[in-house]
Amino acid sequence: MCADHVQPSAAEESLPLRLTMDDSDSPADVVDALFLGRFAQGEQPYSRSRSMDRVRAGLTLLPPGARILRSAKDEDRSALLAEGEGFTLLVSRWNRGADVTVTAVTDELAEKVLGQAADGAEDEPEPQPENVPMGFWYFSPRRGPHRTSRQISAGTWDEIRPNYTAPVAEAMDQLMKVAPEEISGRLLLLHGPPGTGKTSALRTLARSWRDWCQVDCVLDPERLFNDVGYLMDIAIGEDDSTGKGRWRLLLLEDCDELIRGEAKHAAGQALSRLLNLTDGLLGQGRNVLVGVTTNEDLERMHPAVVRPGRCLARIEVGPLTRTEATHWLGTDQGIGREGASLAELYALRRGTRPAQVPSQDSGADAGLYL
Repeated sequence: MCADHVQPSAAEESLPLRLTMDDSDSPADVVDALFLGRFAQGEQPYSRSRSMDRVRAGLTLLPPGARILRSAKDEDRSALLAEGEGFTLLVSRWNRGADVTVTAVTDELAEKVLGQAADGAEDEPEPQPENVPMGFWYFSPRRGPHRTSRQISAGTWDEIRPNYTAPVAEAMDQLMKVAPEEISGRLLLLHGPPGTGKTSALRTLARSWRDWCQVDCVLDPERLFNDVGYLMDIAIGEDDSTGKGRWRLLLLEDCDELIRGEAKHAAGQALSRLLNLTDGLLGQGRNVLVGVTTNEDLERMHPAVVRPGRCLARIEVGPLTRTEATHWLGTDQGIGREGASLAELYALRRGTRPAQVPSQDSGADAGLYL
């Protein structure tokens, strides 16, 4: 059948736009465009949507009576366009996640259809006592700022306390017991060499604080403080209407470039926005803490970051001493005179030695942990 004889569907006829397509557009892009027609024209002026991270296996996410108009799949996602009496539905899926959006002639119908499609569709794992919910923020080119939630495993502080040298453990003792009414500074800074357990400590902190603080990890912190819209979406959010005053801790890992001494010149306004979030106008009236990990030495950090009163805690996480490392491992085999980091100890426990570079100055026992 030639193209002149193909009858357009109702969705195509309702689209009051002229689309220009090229070879960079996929069939899924066409499905997205067709979905907007009835909403843009005003025929179905109400819209409801829901995003799900883990859709139960085997579900189509189609409500009763829905008729499929278009279906497209590519390597990254699939798009399904369907319609029913008074509504149009778009289902976008990727891996196990999905976005479901409904337009309808009434708000009540849009809400009803969305419920029929999505209620009970998400597969929530059974929470375990050792698990804690943590959010993960990232900027998606397709959807903008996006948050997904995962249950992460985290030991208790008593379980992991031996992983830290005595001064660090004593500082962490106080941090793990902090209550909301005791918060003074808004910045939590963990610094020290790689492999010393900074991330493990933050997971346990999330477990210790879970009754009063939601912990979210920002996967692209370099973009966060250079994109004002992204920063506002994550850091400001909506007002807490529950009245419970729940706090939020934003975790930014490996932010060496952001907070080192020359960061003001190198990162432009990024450092200023970080500081403004911790104790400036941006953070006023918001229960937001910022946790930063870095491998930088304290002396190389920007003085504005470490000034008195800004930090709730500023902890240098270093290796265990030789005595502590020997007690942890149960033997002194493989442990140098300066002790060992947590990563080195786990490598020794597994029977794999860290890579070493012999030093002419320090003798055969000296080495560089890579």
